[in-house]
Amino acid sequence: MCNLYSITTNQAAISALFRVVNRYVGNLAPMPGVFPDYKAPIVRSGALGRELATARWGMPSSSKALMDATKKRAEKLQANGKAVDFKELLRMEPDSGTTNIRNVKSKHWTRWLGPEHRCVVPFNSFSEFNKAEGGDIWFALDETRPLLCFAGIWTNWTSVRKVKEGETTNDLYAFLTTEPNAEVGAIHPKAMPVILTKPAEVETWMTAPAEEALTLQRPLPDGTLKIVARGAKEDAAPATTEVHGSSYL
Repeated sequence: MCNLYSITTNQAAISALFRVVNRYVGNLAPMPGVFPDYKAPIVRSGALGRELATARWGMPSSSKALMDATKKRAEKLQANGKAVDFKELLRMEPDSGTTNIRNVKSKHWTRWLGPEHRCVVPFNSFSEFNKAEGGDIWFALDETRPLLCFAGIWTNWTSVRKVKEGETTNDLYAFLTTEPNAEVGAIHPKAMPVILTKPAEVETWMTAPAEEALTLQRPLPDGTLKIVARGAKEDAAPATTEVHGSSYL
């Protein structure tokens, strides 16, 4: 499961590559380490065209997951002799979100698979953890870490992300995963992010009917990615800001 990535390309290059019309972010500083529940840039469709915005990483978890967590919390409180208002406890159950989405046939996710809720998540490299291989293993197209994107979805949601924050309303996002290719599978055999490498793929993901868009939920061809760092919690290597021709690959 990918719970760490970097985005160090500047926002002008992001806007140029993904044909952004509006920017709803200030100065976008390099993010050599993006972690779950962090705010990070996404590109989504708005009323006037593509827009660059920031959102918190982690879509709403399923009602079953929240119900199960609340039941455990209620049982602990009751075991300590405390009264429980289960409905209120459920409403205030902390949910830091689901970062990776695999089962797109789940009713929980199908509501957000229309073009209005799809987005792309810019990145330069991503990490999969494998203790035996040195900890965090960073992947990119090559050592220059050119700009790519994950196929993501987003929504605006009211929930409790952290107990200390209480109930808040946020734009949230996550990205799809699929079976790994050879390079990622050698480190993390269960999954890899869904990565878009061509402008035509971005257009399909952002605009096509769900059935067509979801054909992009597939691994990259073997040999596409390179390991560019090992053992670091952040990948601070400088990234290129150039757009190389009409396609990424």
